[in-house]
Amino acid sequence: MRDYVRGLLGPVGRKNGWQLAEYVGHDVPAGLQHLLNRARWDPDEVRDDPQEYVAERLGEPDGVLIIDETGFLKKGTTSAGVQWQYSGTAGRTENCQVAVFAAYASTRGRTLVDRQLYLPKSWTSDRERCRAAGVPDGRAFATKTALARHLVTRALASLLPIAWVTADALYGQDWHFRRMLEEAESATSSPCRNRSRSSPCPGAGASTSSSPTHLRTPGSGSPAATAPRARASTTRRPRCCRPSRSSRVTGPRTAGGCWPAAASPARTRSPTTWHTQSRGPL
Repeated sequence: MRDYVRGLLGPVGRKNGWQLAEYVGHDVPAGLQHLLNRARWDPDEVRDDPQEYVAERLGEPDGVLIIDETGFLKKGTTSAGVQWQYSGTAGRTENCQVAVFAAYASTRGRTLVDRQLYLPKSWTSDRERCRAAGVPDGRAFATKTALARHLVTRALASLLPIAWVTADALYGQDWHFRRMLEEAESATSSPCRNRSRSSPCPGAGASTSSSPTHLRTPGSGSPAATAPRARASTTRRPRCCRPSRSSRVTGPRTAGGCWPAAASPARTRSPTTWHTQSRGPL
């Protein structure tokens, strides 16, 4: 296993059995092929071991869990989950695999701690293709945000000391993702596109005294803002704050960026608002 991982991380052009074996000093690739094809080992237990190591060596009370996705460009069509889809790595649509990753960061260092392969519907609807690629029969379709929720849930249940969770707008705009964090008492404020009328964007409009620290997630150009786990507030500007194009209102706005009620144009329906919600210490 150590040689296999060393080969994957090394400067090997094509990471097939022969190339990896030559790089790590093996005469033939039989050992590496046995590891992948015939040896019995649990990938989840292999994941848990490094998490314990990371918690011991890098863990800090204010540790940050970072959620992001990345793509792996492929040539063929047999690798699990491969299809023509958008790849953030390439910045365009490519034939690739996509996976959602969880990374742990603290002042002592940073590293990956979990992963989940994304399987498009073209795969989950074709059981024979899944079996040929070694995908378990019980694996159903799940969106990337659903995979992210699984990663966060597992991380919060692990030994990793996590005080912050951060992700980019793809996950921040998902109401279920934000709701799950609120229920787990791990508040977050990812960038939101403010498309959902029924869900607040955590952290938006927070006071200056508790303004979040802005981070940049790996593999993404979108800044992600995080809010402290101990105290967080959520609010969202009412949709009615912006008047229609035909009835612009001039003059000063309130501190929240809205026009005074007296100056606002008449509305045929009541505004949808989300009140500030404060959470006390855990």
